[in-house]
Amino acid sequence: MEQSDDVVTISVDEKTGIQAKQNIKITTAKSGQVKRVDPEYKRNGTTCLIAGLNIMDGEVTKYQLGQTRNEEDFCKFIESIIDKYPNKKIVFIADQLNTHKSESLVKLIADKVNYDSDLGKKGRCGVLKTMKSRMEFLEDKDHKIRFQYTPKHCSWLNQIENWFGRLQKHVIRNGQFNSVPNLERKITNYIEYYNERWKKPIEWCFGGF
Repeated sequence: MEQSDDVVTISVDEKTGIQAKQNIKITTAKSGQVKRVDPEYKRNGTTCLIAGLNIMDGEVTKYQLGQTRNEEDFCKFIESIIDKYPNKKIVFIADQLNTHKSESLVKLIADKVNYDSDLGKKGRCGVLKTMKSRMEFLEDKDHKIRFQYTPKHCSWLNQIENWFGRLQKHVIRNGQFNSVPNLERKITNYIEYYNERWKKPIEWCFGGF
């Protein structure tokens, strides 16, 4: 993937409803036997993860854990990434979830790129009128900060989804979590370990700006 040094491409998405599950009974394996896990489990709550993967070096550059993943949460997350790269052009790769094309997000990007024209009003006129008009604004290649959306029903094309698969396999699938804080702590530890030991540039054909 060809990009200049002043551009970063961040793949972003949410992994929702991550359950803090704990099996009721686990029988410790004896020599020559396998561990037995009773299929019955207890749910100890859920959390949501919003994460951004830097395509150039494979680092999970920012992440956010919490009980919700609404419009406000996503905007706060995007702003944290923009603040991390104040002198860079940024391309965000995202799917077409409504919160990824929200009024709040348009206003945030307009402020960050010093857009001084009238944005209009949601549902009535201008950039904010419809989901389509907001999406067109957010994808504008003339902006220093812009979004590139995957086709509908093709969010699997987004590289962060592959990373979520690794998280699912390594931490969540067979994990035992007695509380949401315990689950979030193990996710945080995994991200830190991944960034330190496993991150690597992602070979991808999207060309950025």
